[in-house]
Amino acid sequence: MAQRVVCQNRKAAHDYHIEDTLEAGIVLLGPEVKSLREGRASLVDSYAKIKKGEVYLYNMHISPYSHSGHERLDPVRVRKLLLNKREIKRLIGKTEEKGYTLIPTKVYFSPKGWAKVELAVAKGKRKYDKRRALKEKQLRREMEQAKKHRYS
Repeated sequence: MAQRVVCQNRKAAHDYHIEDTLEAGIVLLGPEVKSLREGRASLVDSYAKIKKGEVYLYNMHISPYSHSGHERLDPVRVRKLLLNKREIKRLIGKTEEKGYTLIPTKVYFSPKGWAKVELAVAKGKRKYDKRRALKEKQLRREMEQAKKHRYS
C-alpha cells in the first residue's frame, strides 16, 4: 500500500536547494486529522524551527473540519513534530550553519494511517539561481521537443 499525499510544497524546490529530507510524525487533534483526510491543508509559507530540543511546525494551515461540533481550533496553530533525539541533534547541527532552514515539503498518511511530514534541510536560492534553473528547464524542454520532431 502506498502513501497518500495530502498536500505538497511545490515552491520549495524552486525557492531552495534541498540538501536532505527526513520523515517526522506530527501531533494533531481529532478534527485536524479528519480535515487532513479530506485533503484540506496547505504548506504555503510554512517552516519548522527547533526550540528547547523539540521541533515545531509553523504556518501550516489545516482548515477546520466541517462536522466538528463546538471545538474550533486555530487553523495555523504551532504543531509539534515527532523525531528521535538523534535526528533532532543532526538537524540542530545542520541548521546552525549559515543559510540553512527546515522546510516541510509534503504531508501524507503512511501505510499504517499515521499523518507524516517530510522535512527538508534547505538553503535559500538567490534570484540568479532561480533564473538559471528556469533557463535550464526551458532548454531541456526545447531539446526534448527537437528530438521528438526529428525522430517522428
